Amino acid sequence: MSLAQAANRLFCRCYHDVRVDAGAPLPRRGAAILVCNHVSGLDPMLIQSASGRLITWMMAKEYYDLKSLTWLYKLVEAIPVERSGRDLAATRSALRALGHGRVLGIFPEGKIETSRDLLPFQTGVGMMAIKTGVPVFPAYLDGTQRGKTMVDAIIHPRYATIRFGPAVEFSRASTSKDSLDQATEAIKNAIFALKLASDDARSRNNR
Repeated sequence: MSLAQAANRLFCRCYHDVRVDAGAPLPRRGAAILVCNHVSGLDPMLIQSASGRLITWMMAKEYYDLKSLTWLYKLVEAIPVERSGRDLAATRSALRALGHGRVLGIFPEGKIETSRDLLPFQTGVGMMAIKTGVPVFPAYLDGTQRGKTMVDAIIHPRYATIRFGPAVEFSRASTSKDSLDQATEAIKNAIFALKLASDDARSRNNR
């Protein structure tokens, strides 16, 4: 597995120009959830290249089923998710991964952004965080892979920036609808704050 991680890091840092504006504060051991906005099918590889720990990604089943890449997704034990509705099997797999002390990667928008605005977040990440008590770390990703097909994003060199933030604080006292909505809003606000910081850094660099 370490060889695959090294190969991915080389691919993303050398073939693709990935810049990390603020490093991932993930714990060295133990379970955690990493949440990020979603701009292309290349995103998991880019984010993994900036993390010292292997990330178990929840990903759309249509990507997981791509014959050319299924072997890789199985190697890193990615979790395929049906977009058609609430996928309880995927949720159980995610909770098991957290129970085994892994870092679970989630794109809470549920689909790829078509603009620079964050899409509404799904409440599943809040539910899993409250049920398991694990910390939730936000990340924001941007770059020239935005708006490209998965194949295009992977095979053509891209420039991307990643910014990570500290664990998000929110109440874990209940899994009521209001509590889940509040937790989800706190997570979205944390990623939006990273977006503003990333936009500001890009603006300063372009002066």
